[in-house]
Amino acid sequence: MYNEDVAIVLSLISTLIIIFLIPIAIYGLFSKYLGIKEPEKKTDFFIGVLIQKLGTSLGFVLLYYIGMDIFSGDWLIYSLIWFLMFAITEIGQTYMSNYSNKEAIAGLISELIYFPLAGLMLSLLSK
Repeated sequence: MYNEDVAIVLSLISTLIIIFLIPIAIYGLFSKYLGIKEPEKKTDFFIGVLIQKLGTSLGFVLLYYIGMDIFSGDWLIYSLIWFLMFAITEIGQTYMSNYSNKEAIAGLISELIYFPLAGLMLSLLSK
């Protein structure tokens, strides 16, 4: 459909949008209905989250393309591997910081949605 360079750039942009916006929606709902504390410096917070998600997007997209022969037909498995890595991190954060269980659950829900969605997008754009 696209040449590989264009597909990688489109994959990176779409992955970044997906994994940036879904957590904002999920954490927003948790904040409104379950009392998760909103960040005090919202602009700094969102810039920090965007930078973190850019790093995740780069890893997610580039590793997919490097391993495309393995993962192209198994985007869901690829996505679930990433979910598992991040789920373990979410759980670990509750033990070593002031990260609450509610925040961890919001993170897990976000990742359970955005990794498969981003994986599906990668699969579609890489054809």
